[in-house]
Amino acid sequence: MSDALAAFLDLGWSCLECGAVDAEAPARFPCLATVSPEGWPEARSVALRRADRPAGELEVHTDPASDKVAALRANPRAALHIWEPTLRLQLRLSVTVALLTGEAARNRWDDIPDEARRSYGKTPRQGAVIPGPFSYEITAAFEDFAVLLCRLHQIDLVELHENHRRATYQAENDWAGDKLGFIDQKRSQVAVG
Repeated sequence: MSDALAAFLDLGWSCLECGAVDAEAPARFPCLATVSPEGWPEARSVALRRADRPAGELEVHTDPASDKVAALRANPRAALHIWEPTLRLQLRLSVTVALLTGEAARNRWDDIPDEARRSYGKTPRQGAVIPGPFSYEITAAFEDFAVLLCRLHQIDLVELHENHRRATYQAENDWAGDKLGFIDQKRSQVAVG
């Protein structure tokens, strides 16, 4: 892989790693796109909880009764989208998602601070019809906690400066990446380097 391709991939991973630890980082709340069991596209913001470059994995936590879990049970393929405004960098990530619940998710649950655990668990349970917008009680319930383990297959990076550049990296070729494409906006020419 060329030095330019490697540096560009490093930039993408630094955004992901920052999002996993910094609640103010743009990559903290990527958009997760799935396809519903009925075949409709669905997109929602999620919180990135872990980015593991050596394993090629990202992690999101959710309620197992959520619509996204139903969609992923029907089709475990998904996409994540992140816009990093300071860098003018778009990250598009293609993933397959494994759902971890019960004891398979226990170590993640044990690492969540008590206050944050309140995000997982409501009475009545998620999806139930309630008489008013606040007719529920927030609880911390391990049985209402799931991990979406996202295994990366492709990373597509687009940097939108005066000269745009784009590269795609795939797990199947050990993240070698394709050649960087530079688009000169003034001349409307594409040069590959």
